[in-house]
Amino acid sequence: MATKKKAAKKAAKKPAKKAAKKPAKKAVKKAAKKPAKKAVKKAVKKKKSARKPSAAFMKPLTPSANLAAVVGSKAIPRTEVVKKIWGYIKANKLQDKTNKRMINADAKLKAVFGGKSQVSMFDMAKHLAKNLS
Repeated sequence: MATKKKAAKKAAKKPAKKAAKKPAKKAVKKAAKKPAKKAVKKAVKKKKSARKPSAAFMKPLTPSANLAAVVGSKAIPRTEVVKKIWGYIKANKLQDKTNKRMINADAKLKAVFGGKSQVSMFDMAKHLAKNLS
């Protein structure tokens, strides 16, 4: 009798296991049979920005003699002056090692920064404005 009970329990368990596996297999087979939909490319319209950049930033300005030693004597926009100053700072490793916001001026930059040996990057714009016309 004990064997009949064990056989009945096994038989009861088997269909439950198979039933649980069948839907998963069917779902996989159905997904495999469906043809893949082609991606339709839609034309994306670019949103117009409400703000336009100020033309004052792009106006070519003439650097002073001190600033011309670093960025060149040709008239260039303020944005380009800042790019060239940062390029000079990075190339000559003039950023302070401990506080990266501070710039240690060499002989050329010291003249631009009004004689200061160290200037914060936020004050740099103020000093650059004095040397552009």
